[in-house]
Amino acid sequence: CWQGKAPGMTFSPWILVLTFGTLIGSSWVVGTHGWLLSQSTTTTSKNTATTHRKSVVLGLASRKATKWEKKQEWLDQRGGSVAEYAETPVVSFATIVGGGRIGGLLASAGNCVLVGRNDAIHPDGEGPILVATRNDALEGIVEKCPEQRRKDLVFMQNGYLDGFLESKGLMDNTQVLLYLSVTAKGVDPVDGVTSVNPEGLTAAMGEWAQAFADRLDCLDLKCNVVGKEEYRAAMFEKLMWISTYMLVGTAKGCKTVGEAGSEYGDVVEQVVNELVAAVSAREGIQFPAGILDRLKAYTDVVADFPCAVKEFEWRNKYFWDLGDDAVPTHNGLLKECAEKGVLGFDLP
Repeated sequence: CWQGKAPGMTFSPWILVLTFGTLIGSSWVVGTHGWLLSQSTTTTSKNTATTHRKSVVLGLASRKATKWEKKQEWLDQRGGSVAEYAETPVVSFATIVGGGRIGGLLASAGNCVLVGRNDAIHPDGEGPILVATRNDALEGIVEKCPEQRRKDLVFMQNGYLDGFLESKGLMDNTQVLLYLSVTAKGVDPVDGVTSVNPEGLTAAMGEWAQAFADRLDCLDLKCNVVGKEEYRAAMFEKLMWISTYMLVGTAKGCKTVGEAGSEYGDVVEQVVNELVAAVSAREGIQFPAGILDRLKAYTDVVADFPCAVKEFEWRNKYFWDLGDDAVPTHNGLLKECAEKGVLGFDLP
């Protein structure tokens, strides 16, 4: 990304979207492929402040374009015609907040407008608003979102969001468990498809769940549309994965989650069993059999993911608050990390 300033003008970062879009009002609606540079110019007079948005489309090929070129080459070699084989996936229009790795990936499916976390969301817009930012940006995004559009916000952040969503009256909003990783912008994503779950682990529930699944399908990524009860169990399962492997790896000096699982599998198993029992008792959730196998299989897919205990208030804090009697191994490992000085925060 590039960011710079000129007198009287503020430039937001270059954002990955698809070119040959249509200018509607003040935003570019994305069509096929490329990059979009969004510029915001703010002019202030004595009594008013007017914001003019300019958009410049740059013809840089995206992953989607490359994929189509390969398909065209394959067809040419076999004497086929584009008309015979052409696929035109259709995705619902979406507003995407956040131009990072995940936001850029979602935008590459097309038919969207991509805005920064500090940009305004159109009050009369339609369709899902996909929030592809870190958890610490959620407060500002919700507060800036027009009241009538808040029901369209789609949350896909890691961690335990219930407390935050409940405080904002957004518990019925669409939520996504995103089991995929993008190591850098423009790099092909690693999907959450494992030997145990060939259908993929990414799940979505709520009003815009199918629209989100269609967007991922357009990118050859899998997503399961599920009900609230199934989603809740899956949410805690993912929370256990990220809280356990990161914690065990950090406490034991592992560089990656793969190393944590292979070298300290017995500790991982002990923590997971502990967390399953504690969450089941508190939340009344009955987890499907095979949770350890599912978590191990996903770890194999993202084995190189680095270990670090972070975003404590969104991840491990839920388990920490259950108390030492309920989760002694989990809390003991957190205290061990604190004693070693490898936490970037103080335990409560």
